[in-house]
Amino acid sequence: MNVGLTLYGGLERRSGGFRYDRKLVEGLRRAGDTVDVVELPWRRYGRGLLDNASRRLRDRLRVDVDVMLQDELAHPSLVRTNRHLPYPVVSVVHHLRASESRRLSPLYRAIERRYLGTVDGVVCNSSATETVVAGLGVDTDATVVAPPAGDRFDPDVDRATIDRRARERPLRIAFVGTVAPRKGLTTLVEGLAGSGTEAELTVVGRPADETYVEAVRRRVRRHDLGGRVRMAGELSDEALSAALRSSHVLAVPSRYEGFGIVYLEGMSFGLPAIASSAGGAAETVTDGETGVLVDPGDAEAVAAAIARFAGDPDRLAAMGQAARRRYERHPDWTETTARVRRLLRATVSGGAAV
Repeated sequence: MNVGLTLYGGLERRSGGFRYDRKLVEGLRRAGDTVDVVELPWRRYGRGLLDNASRRLRDRLRVDVDVMLQDELAHPSLVRTNRHLPYPVVSVVHHLRASESRRLSPLYRAIERRYLGTVDGVVCNSSATETVVAGLGVDTDATVVAPPAGDRFDPDVDRATIDRRARERPLRIAFVGTVAPRKGLTTLVEGLAGSGTEAELTVVGRPADETYVEAVRRRVRRHDLGGRVRMAGELSDEALSAALRSSHVLAVPSRYEGFGIVYLEGMSFGLPAIASSAGGAAETVTDGETGVLVDPGDAEAVAAAIARFAGDPDRLAAMGQAARRRYERHPDWTETTARVRRLLRATVSGGAAV
């Protein structure tokens, strides 16, 4: 097949959604398909909506493909543009704005519903995402759940390593993600402060919202956590691998995660997760077995989880072992690509996905 991929920015970005897109392109090319990547300039939401009046954008998207994949993140620029395109479209949905609890959710829901009404199929990164997509009117016969693999590092971590690490103190917690409100870092800092432990936190990620970063720093100062919270910024894969290998727990108590590939990547190191109960994280993190699920904004639940991990090394070791086993049985990128290709072939032929 001749396949296109339309997205904001470029495939070189390091967040989970862009890694998914990049690995999907690599998998399609290995399978013998050609892939033409169309990179659109980053837009604020309102500016993206104005793109739909741009003839120049429509001309740029008139490429010779059998089917076009679109990263749903770019939907503001495509919600009306899609009606002018000469090929079938399959949207790749990592995370719907409408899923977040925020003031503008009704607006996002209306626009995303309209956008999804212009596509012929949808790739969902989790069953939770598929449920939300179906709630916006998409026929599930035209969707496929193709979760990302978590093999970014694929470290050699055995039971003895997990057990030995669980006995070390203080408890070491890693947060990995964009430093922005949705990821729940302020909730994590409040939970750390209220845990009654000497646990330490390393924050890895790009600061996407400087106002929010300052709010995090204020909480660190307010609770006198300066010696126990390290803002590491973005790290190379090698440095991030080292940070995860030396940690005990991965904690990202987000408002919402469509899938949460970071939890799976932490599990590859035998790290149980403190994860969001909202969205798709529960498909990877089993509460009480491979981690702890907390409601968005619940700092007390985060504090309780940290205290239990710090106070019970046997439980920490057992959950770390279970986390590693969960990682080992997760589908790889070959299986994910195969699921997407089946949907693409069915879309091109006008049939249903199998």
